[in-house]
Amino acid sequence: MNAAPISSDLKPLPPRTLAEVRDQVAQEIAVQIVNKAELLDDVKIGVMMTFSKSDDTGFLKQIAQTIKECCLQDFLFAVYTTGPPIDSSANFVFLCGSTEDYVQRAVLLTTSKFIGRVLGVRNEPAYTSFISVKDVGYTSYDESALWDVVRKSAQPPIDPLIPPPGSRGIEKILSDARAKLQRLKSTEAYEELCEPEVGAPTFLVDIRPADQRDEEGGINGALVIERNVLEWKFDPRSHSRLNIADRYDLRIIVFCSDGDSSSLAANSLQQLGLLNATDIIGGYRAWRDAGLPVDIPIRTTRSVSSLPGESSV
Repeated sequence: MNAAPISSDLKPLPPRTLAEVRDQVAQEIAVQIVNKAELLDDVKIGVMMTFSKSDDTGFLKQIAQTIKECCLQDFLFAVYTTGPPIDSSANFVFLCGSTEDYVQRAVLLTTSKFIGRVLGVRNEPAYTSFISVKDVGYTSYDESALWDVVRKSAQPPIDPLIPPPGSRGIEKILSDARAKLQRLKSTEAYEELCEPEVGAPTFLVDIRPADQRDEEGGINGALVIERNVLEWKFDPRSHSRLNIADRYDLRIIVFCSDGDSSSLAANSLQQLGLLNATDIIGGYRAWRDAGLPVDIPIRTTRSVSSLPGESSV
């Protein structure tokens, strides 16, 4: 079968300019990000990467313009440039949205996510913003972080007076922690500490901060380990553990000033596997008010190895 002859009226297409090619690429990226967008609370969200090129800002604005033309509902998108920047000292995270609130929330979250890497922020008209960020896209963290930004920024504001689902008040947290403890009265703790023989090494641990110890006094013989390092000092798996924290059957009796923080601390130790941990009801004040001595007698038949500069009971 012979091919049809080519008409002499046909003329070759004129060569395309670089500007026309850039326009087409910007349109394709915009259409792609809209078509692949996730829908979150009736807001379209998405993240896309493009390689750095000359006039990144102009190119990204073209993308935003096309997004606004083809997206007919609320949206928030992040487009980031990666690779060696050409016209600037950093890459860009470009945010565009259908409202100022979406974009400004995203700006604040982005600067927090990339702390130490942000060189500047420039808000533009039409709900867009440029954030200069060093080395965007070189690790998987960056895209995951930007997805987290757009998801959280697109969520509708919640009533700040209504607790979020799944949250617990501190009284509930404290109650749940105490339900897992066999708490001791101050006299019971004292009697246990004075027993000549015990089944496992037993320690009285003072977790109060220094100012409370200075103001209220202390119990001689107690290990002073402040709350912010307690788990690291007693976890047998921790590189920072005390020498005596080499087993999981330790009997750790924690006290604070009033018996609240100590319950949370003892519960935290139990979660590490130290199931014999507990605390003193009423804390140091209950101990003091019960007239118990501040110097607990240490019997040689029940003492364990002491650490240099520390006391054990």
